[in-house]
Amino acid sequence: MPIRISHLSKFYKRGLQSKNLVVHDLNMEIEEGEVFGFLGPNGAGKSTVIKILLDFIRPTSGTATIKGVSVNDTRVRKDIGYLPENPLFYDHLTGEEILRFGGKAAHMGKRALKERTEQLLTRLKLSDAKGQPIRTYSKGMVQRIGLALALVHDPEICILDEPMSGLDPLGRRLVADLILDMRKTGKTVFFSSHILSDIEELCDRVGILNKGKLLFCGPLEDLNGDSEGLEQAFIRLVEADEAQISG
Repeated sequence: MPIRISHLSKFYKRGLQSKNLVVHDLNMEIEEGEVFGFLGPNGAGKSTVIKILLDFIRPTSGTATIKGVSVNDTRVRKDIGYLPENPLFYDHLTGEEILRFGGKAAHMGKRALKERTEQLLTRLKLSDAKGQPIRTYSKGMVQRIGLALALVHDPEICILDEPMSGLDPLGRRLVADLILDMRKTGKTVFFSSHILSDIEELCDRVGILNKGKLLFCGPLEDLNGDSEGLEQAFIRLVEADEAQISG
């Protein structure tokens, strides 16, 4: 199983006695070769879950594994490609230099790295800007070079936090096609997004989180029903949960 999350909880202390519960007893399994969409309102806990998967922070309780190995084990790094919501780079470096840096960090051979860099730059329409410093890139271009960096070592599992953020329609189409191609080649893609139309187009299954609690996990057709779209189903689930919390 590429990703397994079992009874995962995370809280932060507020003062001496109170706790801010961010994730509560979360259980999810992401299957090999699927595109999984992770949804939720702002503050639902999605980024916290992603940071735990990447071992940036540790859970209060529960476990998370990548291919059966604890996310705390550095061996899992080679299998993961990660795109943060707001990627930041040394802005004096060029796009090509950023990818070379990432590939060398992943211990890629010189020839394989050169071929992979050229392939990704071409695929993401960045070849003309590969020699330009990152500081000259638009927000959408930075997002695309960030995705190229996440994929440069050809990882088996891609974890993408808001990959469509800041992209124009052309950029969104490029990224969507790349995600679909990853699925065709058996890659596993786990990504969060607020753009529900992209989720509907790309995802095999979705998980919906609100206030750290999983409201739904399964195929889209099990969520939408006969006449309800993803947006309506999402709002219905979240509003029902909020009403239960308030009541």
